Amino acid sequence: MPELPEVETMRRGIAAVAGCVLVRVHFPSRSDVKPLPVSPARRTFARRVEGLAVVAVERAGKRVVLRLPRDERIVFEPRMTGLVLLDEEAPTQKHVRATFELEGGTPRRLTIWDRRGLGTLRLYTAAEFAEALGPHALGPDALELTPDQLQERLGASRRAVKVALLDQRALAGVGNIYAVEALNASRIDPRRSCAGLTRREWRALTRALLEILTEAVRYEGSTLGDGTYRTALNVDGGYQNHHRVYAREGLKCPRKKCSGRIERVVLGQRATFFCPSCQA
Repeated sequence: MPELPEVETMRRGIAAVAGCVLVRVHFPSRSDVKPLPVSPARRTFARRVEGLAVVAVERAGKRVVLRLPRDERIVFEPRMTGLVLLDEEAPTQKHVRATFELEGGTPRRLTIWDRRGLGTLRLYTAAEFAEALGPHALGPDALELTPDQLQERLGASRRAVKVALLDQRALAGVGNIYAVEALNASRIDPRRSCAGLTRREWRALTRALLEILTEAVRYEGSTLGDGTYRTALNVDGGYQNHHRVYAREGLKCPRKKCSGRIERVVLGQRATFFCPSCQA
């Protein structure tokens, strides 16, 4: 967390920042929290962006991107507990990592918040962005995926399909939650080797990924039990109420005419949930 639906919700939530000028960047300094990695150094970062207009608000996989003139980009990767907030009181002040004061539009402030400090905030030149997040480093976006692309990138792998789906170089945006949900919807056992999947199964998996990710974006992502994930307007997402298998160990499979119960295994050091009765 956050995964593609949560980060796409963040992107849409701060879309009004496009056209605004970054008049001031402030990095609060606290000694009692893990510092958020910022590159280049904070003073250099602020000096290079202050006075520039935001050309567009974009997303690169699981990262929020503010595109600036000359194709420079501010890239925030929220990882486990990061948020972007608009003109709202942050969940806690001690975990505010950066504040961008804005002019020229309705939003007056953009806040980067991260409870655990596991995210990153980076400023890239056009060349640096291409090197760090270009097509050779980041796979096709999961919302624009075709069955041929998915099979071409993963079909020869002997990794468990659940593990392979999390490889951002092969496919950008899919994380733990939506991988297990898509595998359940396509009736594929997450432990199976990619190399053993048929073309029909790759088509079913692609269709499930697109449908589930699109629906999750419509519900503005999933806010789990710890309540960390919030939208840019500081409210919960709603897709957690539609999870079929994630974190439902021991419960009955929701598929009609299936008498199985959800099991939990660990694959690639990540908790994985599935129904052994209907996922073959």
